[in-house]
Amino acid sequence: MKTKIGVFFGGRSTEHEISIISANQAINAFNPEKYEIIPIYISKEGKWYTGRELLTLSNYRNIPELLKKVTEIYMKPIYGDFNIYNAKKSMFGKEIFDTLDLAIPVLHGTNMEDGRFEGLLETIGIPYAGCDTLSSANGMDKITMKMILSADGIPVVDYVWFTDHKWAADRDAIIEKIEKKLSYPVIVKPADLGSSIGIGTAHDREALIEKINNATRFASRIIVEHMVTNLREINCSVLGDVDEYQTSVLEEPIKAEEILSYGDKYMAGGMHAAQKRIPAELSDDLATECSRLAGDTFSVLGCHGVSRVDLIIDADTNKVYVNEINTIPGSLSYYLWEAGGLSFESLMDKLVKLALKRQRSMQNKTLTFDQNIFALGGGVKGGLKK
Repeated sequence: MKTKIGVFFGGRSTEHEISIISANQAINAFNPEKYEIIPIYISKEGKWYTGRELLTLSNYRNIPELLKKVTEIYMKPIYGDFNIYNAKKSMFGKEIFDTLDLAIPVLHGTNMEDGRFEGLLETIGIPYAGCDTLSSANGMDKITMKMILSADGIPVVDYVWFTDHKWAADRDAIIEKIEKKLSYPVIVKPADLGSSIGIGTAHDREALIEKINNATRFASRIIVEHMVTNLREINCSVLGDVDEYQTSVLEEPIKAEEILSYGDKYMAGGMHAAQKRIPAELSDDLATECSRLAGDTFSVLGCHGVSRVDLIIDADTNKVYVNEINTIPGSLSYYLWEAGGLSFESLMDKLVKLALKRQRSMQNKTLTFDQNIFALGGGVKGGLKK
């Protein structure tokens, strides 16, 4: 029998459309002789749908019309229940629409890639590909990620972080701290978004205020980083788990402006179509260092499945810094693996195997303590009376 895989995409995220593109690519890469793919689209309102019409990208030009042609579904947050249920069951219709064997989230951005959705899958107990709740949350939040990496000796650029409320209440003190610690130019980023949304550079105080005000539109926590002016951006994908992983060919994106913008990444058809050099033209020593830091980042954050680590090289000093990690990268970084000889189909096979391997490992762990304290007759402060 074929393995039934639910591919989840869309979601309540500013990266909703990018997720649709990535999922479409992933679904088309699966071997239909081995897998039965069930597309599960999560709308911007948070409702779930399935249907073959979701597989055609042009249908998303008119989403209200598309949703009339597909089936609204849901899953119950009950451990061991891998069923998909009809949300609008007719009088004589079936309650259960289908049953999944495994889930693959191809979701990007806040609410979807930050551990919240992964926590739902773990509550249900279904095997799934990709980072778990903790590593997803730590990888998504740029502030937390940099704290963890710094504590383990992985180099990151200097930064200052604060909340939108602190910015509103004490902006002069924050500006003074940024100018004293970092100096100009700097990069301003929402802490928990990807795809370059809300990111901007500032070369003076006026621009700094403008960029921070814009970033607070998207997130409650903001990070301002030292900007390496003469830099090279290098990306490396990592595949595996904490204990056993491999790194991909390195790429160097070609940006149109100071930083790689949303348009650079996606308006030409997705990350796989954006301009880049593959492999990146680096010395052996620099290439080795970039690959090592990418793998270390993946391992230190406890990642799983396929991720992409974005690095910065200061061209004046050849110092390499980790910029960020994408725990569910655009296009699943398949083009980096194809450049090294691993096909997209084989990449999806590996993700399925990794998901099942983790599930087997978790089943060997003790998750409950077989002792009823209420039967002991005491030991509970303010406990039950006999």
